[in-house]
Amino acid sequence: MVGSGDRKSFAVGTMAGINPPVGAARFVVRMARVGRLDSVLATDHLIGVFPRAAWDGEFTPMAKGGSPDEQFDFAPLLAHLAAGAGRVQLGVGTTDPHRRHPVLLAQTFLTLAHLTKVPPILGIGAGERENLEPYGFAWNRPVDRLEEALQVLRAALSSTEPIDFAGRYYRMDRAPMDLTVPPERMPQIWLGAHGPRMLELTGRYADGWYPWETMSPGEYERRLAVVHTAARTAGRDPDAIVPAQMVTILPARTEEGVRRLLRAPSVRYVGLFAPAAVWARCGAKHPFGEDFRGLIDLMPHRLTKSEVREASAEVTEEVLREWLFAGTPRQILARLRDLADAGLRHAIIFPTSALVSNADAAFGYGTVLWLADRLRRQPRPES
Repeated sequence: MVGSGDRKSFAVGTMAGINPPVGAARFVVRMARVGRLDSVLATDHLIGVFPRAAWDGEFTPMAKGGSPDEQFDFAPLLAHLAAGAGRVQLGVGTTDPHRRHPVLLAQTFLTLAHLTKVPPILGIGAGERENLEPYGFAWNRPVDRLEEALQVLRAALSSTEPIDFAGRYYRMDRAPMDLTVPPERMPQIWLGAHGPRMLELTGRYADGWYPWETMSPGEYERRLAVVHTAARTAGRDPDAIVPAQMVTILPARTEEGVRRLLRAPSVRYVGLFAPAAVWARCGAKHPFGEDFRGLIDLMPHRLTKSEVREASAEVTEEVLREWLFAGTPRQILARLRDLADAGLRHAIIFPTSALVSNADAAFGYGTVLWLADRLRRQPRPES
């Protein structure tokens, strides 16, 4: 377990949107640099996670900016942002090996390493339905494919000789990958893993563990132990694997303010991102079925406005408080410190309050900077 004396090495990052205009992403990177954040990650989506049918001013003021399905490609976006990033780590969290061949991902991130001052983060996972099914990408045996992709990625990032690989999904025949990496800027592979096999792959192949599902400190510690055991079995140093976490916060100055945010239509919709298992822990049934896996299975562009309203109406406050870090900044800080004690070392904190109003967005990003400052301090205050 990580003690409070280890918090000086705690890292905090945030997310940059991949929707137009590009100036919004530049602003987040500038904020991160001035506020001394450690990282900024972009997502990799062909379709947004919010429903087009309900995307209007009643749902969120962000709807004034156009369709939620306008999505930049992360690779040129990160290359563009690199010029102003300084020592802020840039990366993707996460892409998949179904749309993007691992050799091309290796080339992209080796290139990005030449444009940045610190190692870029290549977050990768088993994929999400919304980015694959509508476009005809195969999503069969995704974890098997991912395991092969990780093997190819490792070879492409580090091999000094042409690569031979004969797998079920990828084949390479004396394939050169001569693009070298600058000193101390080898891209870091972070794996978005939750289940037992994915955690085992993290220990065998990854430089970081990057779950996006909210979990208790005890569950975080248990799953991290699986990663560490797999690393030791593979002859790797478990302490070299960065324990990260995607943390979605909903901050307000007072409890009354938190309750106001929890009633917002866009925030209630975010509760649908939680898997059915999370709803079950709260004594509720997910409107999309007991086998619904959350964002992995979500197809937002196929939902009608009435379906969004009906499903969102079933989201309880208990589900939202289980899924989001909702509270005052000090309450959120306490939850993050508990995760730090369970092993978390790099929190990617995104303020979902930006969906509600510009004022809530400003307070949310201010809270991210405040949390980063407090989490780097060693002592845990008594109150």
